[in-house]
Amino acid sequence: MEESEIWQAGNPYRFWEILPAVLIWGTLLLLVALSFVQPLWAIYFVIIYDLFWIIRIYYLLIYLLVAWAKYRKTRKIDWCAKRESLMAWSDYQHIIFLPMVNEPFAVVDRTLTAILDNHYPSDKLYVVLAGEERAQEHFSTIVPQVEAKYANSFKKIIITLHPKDVPDEIIGKGSNLHYAGREVKKFVDDEGLDYDKIIVSSFDIDTCVAPNYFDYLTYLFITTPNPTHKSYQPLAFYHNNVWESDPFTRVAANSTTFWLLTDLARAERLFTFSSHSMSWRMLTDIGFWQKDIVTEDSRIFLQGFFRYQGDYQVVPMYTYVSMNTVYMGSLWRSLVNQYKQMRRWAWGVEHLPYMIKKFKQVKGIPAFKQFRYLWNQTEGMYSWATAPLIITLIGRLPLWWADKYWQGNVFIQSAPLVLEKMMTIGIISMICVAIFSLMILPNRPSSKGWYYYPIMFLQWILFPITFIIFGSIPAIDAQTRLALGGRFRLGFWVTEKK
Repeated sequence: MEESEIWQAGNPYRFWEILPAVLIWGTLLLLVALSFVQPLWAIYFVIIYDLFWIIRIYYLLIYLLVAWAKYRKTRKIDWCAKRESLMAWSDYQHIIFLPMVNEPFAVVDRTLTAILDNHYPSDKLYVVLAGEERAQEHFSTIVPQVEAKYANSFKKIIITLHPKDVPDEIIGKGSNLHYAGREVKKFVDDEGLDYDKIIVSSFDIDTCVAPNYFDYLTYLFITTPNPTHKSYQPLAFYHNNVWESDPFTRVAANSTTFWLLTDLARAERLFTFSSHSMSWRMLTDIGFWQKDIVTEDSRIFLQGFFRYQGDYQVVPMYTYVSMNTVYMGSLWRSLVNQYKQMRRWAWGVEHLPYMIKKFKQVKGIPAFKQFRYLWNQTEGMYSWATAPLIITLIGRLPLWWADKYWQGNVFIQSAPLVLEKMMTIGIISMICVAIFSLMILPNRPSSKGWYYYPIMFLQWILFPITFIIFGSIPAIDAQTRLALGGRFRLGFWVTEKK
C-alpha cells in the first residue's frame, strides 16, 4: 500500500492501525475508573482475569515441557547420517544471508565459524554478507578480513552493499535483505542454479547455529511435503554472552526463548521470528523481503501465506540458533537497548491491518483459518500490553481505593486472600521456569564461579519488574505510536552487538 494511501482520511487501514491502542487504553482506563466508581465490578474482573492467566501459565508450561522434550530427543539424532541416507541431498544448496551494519569483526567471525563447524559440506554453502552504504566505511574494513580468513571455506562469499536513501524504503534489515535478495538472484540465474533446490537462511549477524542445523534443515526440506510452502523456525537461545549479561537482560532474553518454545509445540500459531530458513522459490515468488516495514522477520511468513492463498506454514525445528543478549557492558545502556528491542518486536502489531487488508483481497482462505490468525495476532498483542500491568499493579487499585461502604462488602474483604492464593500458585510456576532456565544454560566458563548458578536462579525475582518494563510499557509504546501515525511511527532500530 502506498504511504499516501495509508494516510487518506477514512481509510479502513488506519482504523485497524488505531484499534489495538484503543483496546489497550480503553481496558486500562476503564479498569482504573471502575476501581473508583464500581470497585466490586473491578474486583470481579481482576479475579477472573488473574484466574484465566494462572490457568494459561500452567497450560503454557505443559507446551514448554513438550517442546523441550522434543528438542532433547532431536539433539540425540545423527542428522548427518539421516541427511546422507537421502539420495538427492547433494543436489541442494544453501544460501545464508547475513545483513550487518556496524558490528565488529569478532561478531561476524564467530557466526561464520559456527556455520563452518556444521557437519554439512561447506562447498554447498553460499554466504551473503549484506552491508549498508550508510556504514560503508566500517563495512569496507570487515570485508577484507572475512575474505582473507574464509575465501576458501565456502562455495562463495557474496558481498552486497545496500544503497542509502532509497525513496520507497525505510532504513532497516528488511530493505537491506530486499536489495541483497535481488542481487543474489542475478548470481543464481547466471549460475543456472535450480530454484527448487536452494534453501535460504536469514540470520541476524550474531547468530551461531547448532552443529546439526544444516543437516537437520536439509533433511526436513527434502522429506517435508511441498517444502516451497514452508518456513523453518529453530529455537532461539540468547547464550552467546549470557554469562556476562546482567540479570535484567537475562530474564528478558529467557522469557523470549520460553515464549518461542511454547509456540514451537503449537505449530498452528507459529510465525517466523528472528533467524530462520525458507525456500528460494518462495522468496522469488513474493519478490523478496518487504522493504518498507520494521518487522520483516515475521512479515516474510505472511507474504508467503498470502502468496499461496493460505497454503503456507511454519515447520518447527527442534534445534537452536544462539544469539547475543543486548548486554553492552553498561547496565543502563543495556536496559535502554532491551527496551528498544522489545518495542521493535512489539511493532509487529503492524501486521494486523496488513492481514485484514490481505484477507479481503486474497480469496479461498478458509474463514476459520482467517479467524485463528487474526485472533492470535490481536489477542497476543493485547495481552502483551495489558497482562503485566493488570496482574501486578492496576489489579490492586480497587482494593486500595475501596471506601468504607465497599469495604463492608464480604466479597471485597475476602478478595485479598483470593488474590494472595492466586499469587502463590503463580509463584510456583515461576519457580518451575527458574529451574528450567538453569537447565538450558550453556557450560559455565572457567572465569565464572559456581555461585553464578544460584544467581541465575534468584534473578527470576526480577520477573515482575521485567514483566512491566520490558513487556507492557514497550508494547503500549509501540501500539500507541502506530495509532498516532505520522512522525510517531517507529523506524528500525539496530540492536547493538558486542
